[in-house]
This record gives sequence, C-alpha cells and structure tokens, in this order.
Amino acid sequence: MASETFPVFIQPRGGERVQVGTAARETDGSFTLQLGSLSIGAEAAPVRATRAAAPAMSAGGLPTTLPNYGRSKGAPIFGATEQDLEYYANGARRSLADPSKERFHDKERALLAAIEQERERQGGGGGGGSSGGYGGEEPPPPGDDDIPF
Repeated sequence: MASETFPVFIQPRGGERVQVGTAARETDGSFTLQLGSLSIGAEAAPVRATRAAAPAMSAGGLPTTLPNYGRSKGAPIFGATEQDLEYYANGARRSLADPSKERFHDKERALLAAIEQERERQGGGGGGGSSGGYGGEEPPPPGDDDIPF
C-alpha cells in the first residue's frame, strides 16, 4: 500500500492557520506524526530576519507547496482542496498572461504543472478552464473556513 501523508495544521484563536507538520498513515491504519520546531509559551524565541524560503521542490523539479499568499499559503499542494488548487492555478495563469512578470513565468509554469498533477491524482482532472473549480457542479455548502471574520 502506498504511504499517504497529510498536512497537520493548528489555528490559534484569532490567528491564522499554520502547518506544523505532517501525518503519515501506516500500513496498520495508525498515523505517525512528524512535527516541525514548536515553541509553547508566552514568548517565542527571537527569529532572525532571513530571506523568504524558496518553496520545497519535488524530485521532478515541481514545487510541493502553495505560494506564500492566500488562505492556504505555504500549505502542501498534495491533498489541497479543489477550491484552493483552482485559486492558485488562476493566480499562476494571471501571472503568465502578464508580460511584465516574465521573470516569474518559469516558477508559475512549474506551479501550474504541480497543481494540474495534483488535480489528476485526486481524480478531478485539469483543463485550465475557469469553471469555478467544481466541474460544472454546484459548489459545496459553506463551512467553518468560509466565515468572514
């Protein structure tokens, strides 16, 4: 059985959802949790100013995380919702259509390829159209993530 991995997030009260690690499903159905560096308490250790980290790349040279903007910034492409995939694909298409952003076109093409690959894996197909990401069907009802505050 192929190993499945899932992103693990926390969302502090009044804060933004942040990925803190990954969970891998074991063959017996249990999960192994791998967490990044965590700090608990009133004060976190000071963070040195660094350049923004480049998105992680797969062995095939495609990015494995979503860009650093939007609701799911920095989240893994693997397992992203169809709505998120369509949102970031539309952003990549807009950038590719803008000649003034030519220096970013290689990164946007790679992102679009990774998104289309994930859509295929999920069985939703690609297509690149602007059907709203629901394949002509009605969108799902609003959930907790859609609350405007």
